[in-house]
Amino acid sequence: MRILHTSDWHLGRSFHRESLLAGQAAFVDHLVETVRAERVDVVTVSGDVYDRALPPVDAVALLDEALARLRAAGARVVLISGNHDSALRLRFGSALFEAAGVHVRTSPDQAWEPVVVEGVAFYGIPYLEPELVRAAWELPDRSHTAALSYAMERVRADAGRHRAAVVLSHCFVTGGQASDSERDISVGGVAHVPLQVFDGVDYVALGHLHGRQRMSATVRYSGSPLAYSFSEAGQVKGSWLVTLGGETEFVPAPVPRPVARLRGDLDDLLTRPAHAAYEDHWLQITLTDAVRPRSAMERLRARFPHTLALSFDPVGAVADARPARVSGRPETEVALDFVREVRGEPAVPEEESLLRQAIEMSRVKETMA
Repeated sequence: MRILHTSDWHLGRSFHRESLLAGQAAFVDHLVETVRAERVDVVTVSGDVYDRALPPVDAVALLDEALARLRAAGARVVLISGNHDSALRLRFGSALFEAAGVHVRTSPDQAWEPVVVEGVAFYGIPYLEPELVRAAWELPDRSHTAALSYAMERVRADAGRHRAAVVLSHCFVTGGQASDSERDISVGGVAHVPLQVFDGVDYVALGHLHGRQRMSATVRYSGSPLAYSFSEAGQVKGSWLVTLGGETEFVPAPVPRPVARLRGDLDDLLTRPAHAAYEDHWLQITLTDAVRPRSAMERLRARFPHTLALSFDPVGAVADARPARVSGRPETEVALDFVREVRGEPAVPEEESLLRQAIEMSRVKETMA
């Protein structure tokens, strides 16, 4: 039995307002090719199929295409809902999909009802919001550990009837490394779940954390197929190819456009030859110039056209602990002090003139109102 463990597709997501749909479509192409080349029996998607509860139409179309192509390539598909998905919307048509070999699990009470493929039971535990299952399951507290422990007890009680057991779960296992692009799931109870909750099964395909991680020999995060924040710069994205009873290997995914972080003063960034390697990257740049450069973004994009985020961290800057007096001072003086504070040098005459005009125009509008 060969399983391709994926998760956190986040179809419909953008990256600093840049569409990722083409990159996500390339990932689908890669999955289909891998299924064919590696003779994959089952593709698992461990939650966060979409990026939001009401996905855009092109994201829905891409999922429709992906599921059809994966089935045509010979793999069954088992997928669960994550904390970004609408369980109700994702399960639309699931009864019909079941007959076609696409198994959607979004209901908590289905978690211990397996999809059986060649004697291997796949248990899809969707994202469990503790407050929503606490009363029905008579949980002792409002924690993710309590909710998942209950579901896993039911899974283990059933798993003995099958040749092997695989669990899909969307959660935060204690010790996992988070990134900036994951939504906090602590609302409704303690978020972390101990690794021991998943004892007693042959493999656990985890979703939620966006970096690939090996929590144990049989419990892993596949991570997201693309970088969804600059905190994921340098991560290798892809899927786990799992051979039950054999080896597990990571299959890297294509990188449509790499992401990176650069830091330094503007002149160095614009002239250093070594930075040529980043000219095709999506970039987050931090400028360290003692005085904030004018038109910094425009100048950076002349060399790095895909710069998406810019911040300033002047070297040697010391914050003035004394707050400037504002009350009773002319608005123009306050505005010019602000320019001096954030830039490290006074406004030039042209800028001062524009500020005075803007303030005067606001006064005119107030008078007319």
